[in-house]
Amino acid sequence: MTLADYAVKNENSRGRMYPDYANLIRSDFQRDRDRLIHSAAFRRLEGKTQVFAYHEGRNYRTRLTHSIEVAQITRTLCKNLNLNEELGEAIALAHDLGHAPFGHAGERGLNRCMKDYGGFDHNVNSLKIMTETENHYPGFNGLNLTWETLEGTVKHNGPVKKVTNAFLKDFNRKFPLDLKNYPSLEAQIASFADDIAYNNHDIDDGFRAGFFTIEQLCELAFVREIIDRFDSENPGRNNELRIYAVTRSLISAMVFDLLKTTRQNITELKIKTVDDVRKNTSFTANFSKEMHQQIYDLHQFLTRHFYTHSNIARMDMKSQKIVEDLFNAFMSDARLLPMELRPQIEKAEDESGKADCICTYIANMTDAFAVEEHQKLFNMSYRF
Repeated sequence: MTLADYAVKNENSRGRMYPDYANLIRSDFQRDRDRLIHSAAFRRLEGKTQVFAYHEGRNYRTRLTHSIEVAQITRTLCKNLNLNEELGEAIALAHDLGHAPFGHAGERGLNRCMKDYGGFDHNVNSLKIMTETENHYPGFNGLNLTWETLEGTVKHNGPVKKVTNAFLKDFNRKFPLDLKNYPSLEAQIASFADDIAYNNHDIDDGFRAGFFTIEQLCELAFVREIIDRFDSENPGRNNELRIYAVTRSLISAMVFDLLKTTRQNITELKIKTVDDVRKNTSFTANFSKEMHQQIYDLHQFLTRHFYTHSNIARMDMKSQKIVEDLFNAFMSDARLLPMELRPQIEKAEDESGKADCICTYIANMTDAFAVEEHQKLFNMSYRF
C-alpha cells in the first residue's frame, strides 16, 4: 500500500536511542510491535483490571484484551487513511502498558501517594517500562523502540504542555520527544480507537453484569434505532444477540464517522506532511460534533448505570486502599520490599527517588499480586 504524504514513513524514522541492526524481513515498527508483544509488561496486562477485577469471571475485558481490541481498530483506521498500520498498531499495543493494578482506582491511589513527588501518570510509566524496566539486552535497559513509538505512546492523548514528572523530564533531555507538539496521525488514530473500544466493550460488560437492561439502554435514541432495526429484521432473538448488534453497529458508526471527519480535516487544514500534523493547533483526527454528542450521552449513561454502581464503587474503594496501604508501608520501611529492589532503593538520592522506585514497583503489579502482597503485610493470620 502506498502511504499518504502525511503518514510516517518507515525510512523517515528518527531511529532508536541505541544503535541497532537492520532487519531484512521486518520494518522498524514491526519490530517495535513484536518487542512489545514479547515483553513481560504486555503479558501482565492479562491480570490487570479494565473495569471489573480480573477474577470476576464472565469473560470481562482486561487491559490485555482491551489493548488487542484497540490495536485491531487502529489498524483498520490506519489502512483506510493510508497511514502506517505498523506504527499505529505498536502505539495501540503500548498505550496501556503503564496502567496500575485495579484500573483507574489504582491510578488514583498512586497519584494520591505521589502528590508530593510529581504525581503518577500511566503514560509516563509506559515510557519507563519501554525504556528502563524491561531488560532484554546486555548493553542497555529497555526495549530500544523507535522514537515514533515512544513519542506516540506518551502523547497519544495530546501534547504534554507542562512536564512535572522527573523521569519524563530527564528522558526528554536525553532523547527529546517534541512534547509540546501534537503526535503523529497514527498516534492520534490509536487514541480515538481507544475511545471506540472502551465505550463499546463497556456496554457489553455492563449489560452482561446485569447493571442495566436493554430497555434502559434504549433511553439513548441512537441505541433505540439500532434495536428497533435489529428486532424488525430478526424477531424473537435473545438479548445477548441484541446487545452484540448494538456494539457492532456503534463501532461501525464511530469508525466511519472518524474516517469521514478526519479526511475532511486533512483537506480543510491543508495537511500535506507529518510536520503539518504535528504543528497543527488541535487534533487532526476527530469525530464529528454529532458523534461527540452521542459518545458524551453514552458516557453519561454508563456513568450513571455502570461506573458509579455500588458494586464498582466498593471494588474501587478497596482497590485504592490496597495500593495506598502498600505504598505507605514500603515508604515507612523499605526492608519490606523484595531483596532485588534493595540496590535501587539504596541508589535513590532522596525521598523522591525512593518514592518513584516504590511507585514503579506497585504500578507494575497485577491485581492478584497486589492483593497477595497486601495480605502478606496486613493479614496477621496469613502465613509468614
